[in-house]
Amino acid sequence: MPFRCLRIVLLGFLAACLAAPGFAADTGLLPHARQRQADLRMDVYVTAQTVQKLAQDPAERDAAMAAIRRMGITKAFVETYRGGLEVSAENLKTVRDFFQHQGLDVAGGIATVPGGNFGVKQVGPLGWLNWQNPKTQRDLRRVVRRAAGIFDTFIIDDFFCTGDVSAESKAAKGDRSWGQYRRDLLSHLAETVFIKPAREVNPDITMIIKYPQWYDRFHLFGYDTVRPPKRFDIVWVGTETRGAQTQRYGYTQPYEGFINYRWLASIAGPKIGGAWFDHGDCADYDFLDQAYMSVMAGAPELVFFNLDQVMEGHPDHARFIKQYDQLADLDVHVRKHPVTGVAAYKPPNSDPGGDMYLMDFIGMVGASLVPVSTFPDNAPVIFLPTQAAADPAVVPHALAAAKAGKRLILTTGFLAAIKDNKEMAALAGIDGNIHLSKMKAGAIEVGGKKVDVPHGLGLPAALKTTTADVLLTAVAGSKPVPFLTHHWTGSADVYVLNTRTYDQADFDAVGEVLLCPRPLGILDLPQSAADTLRQAFNGPLGFTATGPTRVTVQQLDDGEMVVQNFNNVAVNVNLSGAASKDTFDRFAGKAVPVVDGVVTLAIPARSRVWLTPPH
Repeated sequence: MPFRCLRIVLLGFLAACLAAPGFAADTGLLPHARQRQADLRMDVYVTAQTVQKLAQDPAERDAAMAAIRRMGITKAFVETYRGGLEVSAENLKTVRDFFQHQGLDVAGGIATVPGGNFGVKQVGPLGWLNWQNPKTQRDLRRVVRRAAGIFDTFIIDDFFCTGDVSAESKAAKGDRSWGQYRRDLLSHLAETVFIKPAREVNPDITMIIKYPQWYDRFHLFGYDTVRPPKRFDIVWVGTETRGAQTQRYGYTQPYEGFINYRWLASIAGPKIGGAWFDHGDCADYDFLDQAYMSVMAGAPELVFFNLDQVMEGHPDHARFIKQYDQLADLDVHVRKHPVTGVAAYKPPNSDPGGDMYLMDFIGMVGASLVPVSTFPDNAPVIFLPTQAAADPAVVPHALAAAKAGKRLILTTGFLAAIKDNKEMAALAGIDGNIHLSKMKAGAIEVGGKKVDVPHGLGLPAALKTTTADVLLTAVAGSKPVPFLTHHWTGSADVYVLNTRTYDQADFDAVGEVLLCPRPLGILDLPQSAADTLRQAFNGPLGFTATGPTRVTVQQLDDGEMVVQNFNNVAVNVNLSGAASKDTFDRFAGKAVPVVDGVVTLAIPARSRVWLTPPH
């Protein structure tokens, strides 16, 4: 018997047994999750192909419910269309009614990808739609209208984007850049293809847009981050970082889920909704890591993609169930006391230059980094990567912040991107005549010795100092190049980080379009160098952390801290200034001593601590 059929039979048998006399109808995590639904809610997304199977096979429905009960899921998103498959209204209603009869809330969804005779496929490297074509728009309106008569809530999955370069799109683009044209087009179609047609059928329908996780590429492919959040009722956020050590999904770091959610939350405001992550490319602990980073960002609701994979199971499912209360307790607290600290400025629709996804890696070095979409005048530490240069008023804001005693951390890319950098460069003690060139350092100086850095360090320029001190020096060949500088004038406190991550050529070299194309050496810095870099970011926050990279240190606005170890080995982390007396690890339920003002944490592999006042 094929494995899938065997699985259905076994899970169906289990579901029948659990519904028999002597067994509770709700089993697994579900009864408890219902009681704590307001603290942390779990949902599942059901793709069109699975909806079709559920509609046609009662055994498949029973098997699905067994998995849903096990994981404590209380809402299902039922997809109406994906990849050429339009689910009939009859089948959609069958599945909707089944889930509702089981006590689940039900919403509709769509994956706007071409297939069969549906829409027109783009001319470009990915399997996306040509949204300029009238057939694409007509076909989608038809599906949306039908769905609006069946569901009261409707979500658009990741593919509300395009890379089309067809003749008709070129003609429509005119003199605009591809990014501007695509953002204009899809912002318009958000209203004319989705919101208006749906509300003509169902005036009270709740319309949700879900953004994927590749925040530094949104602006290129039509994901405007200002206009659609104003038009849709709710904004959901992709936190699907998956495996950090594989190319399959782009060496994406766990901190990216936090960055993406908090940045979009700073734009969407009260419209921000849940987080969405999946099982793809997830080895042990990767799925669970996504849950924790989503909760650290403040997401009150988690969508698991997708039902098939929930049914198939994953090693992290048991861990998630066991740690659900821990996650829910953390979620409740973080929503009242969010992560605070270093304000990393990325204006909406800004281009990252050579600092693409840099925020993710700085978070993984251990900076308590929080992305913002407007200039953070009152933050104690302000991080200005290349993205910040998109704000035409960024220089006067930055100069005023420095004058007010705020610490500024600039990247070389930022200094090169601002129009007149003389005053900012002088404030940083750097020669403002910056010539960007791709360099790679294979080592860093530590204690007067060269230490090799696996994967190397990308350098955007041979930075030259005037009055700044060089705190870290990279070695490119035999040439020393400043990697981290500091300039203190008595009032201004300015650091410059001379690093680069990726540009388009790096993507093209491996055929990547959206996600990190290769690993970065910044996560392989020796500990002493990592400690220096980490302290540059965290110093004004009132604590010092020493330890390896791939450990996140996030301070909450009430002074509590969450430290997570994403290494596959146990690590030791020392925190100074984080507590004045004994503190308490709320996850472990035990006191953590403070000796001479230092909290020493021995954190197991892929584990975490939550430091709170003594209980």
